[in-house]
Amino acid sequence: MRLATWNVNSVRARLDRVLAWIDRSDVDVVALQETKCKDEQFPEQAFLDLGYEVAHHGLSQWNGVALVSRVGLEDVSTQFSPDVPHFGEPAAAEARAIGATCGGVRVWSLYVPNGRTLQDPHYVYKLAWLEALRSAGVGWLGQDPQAQVALVGDFNIAPTDDDVWDVDFFAGATHVSEPERAAFRSLVDAGFADVVRPYAPGPGTFTYWDYTQLRFPKRQGMRIDFVLGSPALQARVSGATIDREERKGKGASDHAPVIVELAPNA
Repeated sequence: MRLATWNVNSVRARLDRVLAWIDRSDVDVVALQETKCKDEQFPEQAFLDLGYEVAHHGLSQWNGVALVSRVGLEDVSTQFSPDVPHFGEPAAAEARAIGATCGGVRVWSLYVPNGRTLQDPHYVYKLAWLEALRSAGVGWLGQDPQAQVALVGDFNIAPTDDDVWDVDFFAGATHVSEPERAAFRSLVDAGFADVVRPYAPGPGTFTYWDYTQLRFPKRQGMRIDFVLGSPALQARVSGATIDREERKGKGASDHAPVIVELAPNA
C-alpha cells in the first residue's frame, strides 16, 4: 500500500497537477491539506473518475483537508477529539482534520495551525491543538496497542535544526520554537514515529520551500510535512520518499508530496 500526504495549497488552482501526480505515482491513499475550498466546491468528480473515493472537510477559502483513497474510505470523522480547541472571534472550529479507515489503516489528514508569531493567540491555539492530538493518540493506543494509525500532513513544525536550511534565520519565529518542538516530540513519545526520516535522512532534506527569495532553487527549505505511524504501522513501513520534483515548474505547490510504502500485513 502506498500512502501519501501533500499540502497542495489550493486543490482547485492545482487540480490538473494533483490528478496527474496521483495517476503517475500510483498511490493508494493521499491525504491533502490546504484544499482552500468549501465541501461543495471540492472537485470530487475528477477524483472519482480516476477510481478514488473522496472525503473532504472544508468550511471556507482557508484551510481544508481531504482523504483520497482507492482501498476503502470508512468511518469518516472530522474531529479527532471533543477537546480540539476553536479559534477566532467568535471562536469556531476550523477545517484542519479528517480521518478515515483506508485499507485497514486509520489515516488522519492534518493541517496543524501555523502559529503566526510567538506572541500571537494563534500560537497558543497551535500548542493546545497539538496537545489535543497527543491526548487522542494516547487514548487510541491505550484502547488498542496494535491499532494501525497514521497521523499525516503539514505539522508546521521543523522538529530539529537539521529540518531547516538555516536555524539562525528562524530565530524568534514559529516552527522552530522549543514549545512547538516539545509538542512534536510528545507525539513521537506517545508512540507515533516519524517513519520517513530513516529513508530520507538530513540535513538538507525538506518538504517545503517558500515561493519568495528563490528559496527552492537555493535549496532553502524546511521539513514540516510528516507521516507519523503507530507501532503496528511502523512495522509495515518498507520505504519512503519526498517527491521534490513535484515542487518544480509552473503552478507548483510550495510543498512536496511525501510517500510511504507499507508492506502487506503479516
